[in-house]
Amino acid sequence: MSLAYNQAIDAWRQDEVPVGAVIELGGEVIGVAHNGVEGAKDPTAHAEILAITQAAAKLGNWRLEGATLFVTKEPCPMCSGATLMSRLKRVCYAVPDPKMGCLGGAANLNDLPRVNHRVELAAGGILEAECREMLQAFFRLKRQEEPG
Repeated sequence: MSLAYNQAIDAWRQDEVPVGAVIELGGEVIGVAHNGVEGAKDPTAHAEILAITQAAAKLGNWRLEGATLFVTKEPCPMCSGATLMSRLKRVCYAVPDPKMGCLGGAANLNDLPRVNHRVELAAGGILEAECREMLQAFFRLKRQEEPG
């Protein structure tokens, strides 16, 4: 999670929402990314999606069976779907997201009755306070920057 946290710091430095993601398989990092939505002008350039794409390219296979995603904030609906579609074994996220999180926060895609793959979840705990503070500080500053 510390690598994901460092990616979130890099995101902030690029004026992106500070979310970082790392994918590990067998003790090796196979994907690492941070949010890139603003820079890429691409609404799908979330840290999780970018890390999943890197990991699949590294493995030469879209099935990331056995791999674990570490991410600083609970994945949104799009990213939660991607975790299932890529066949990740496990997702560990630092900060739950009760508004848009879809692996336990606002909803849980794992609970869909007919889904053909489920991920193991480890929610909260690992660097949760640090990741939460970073997200809150980022948005506090953004609100201060807004005109009138």
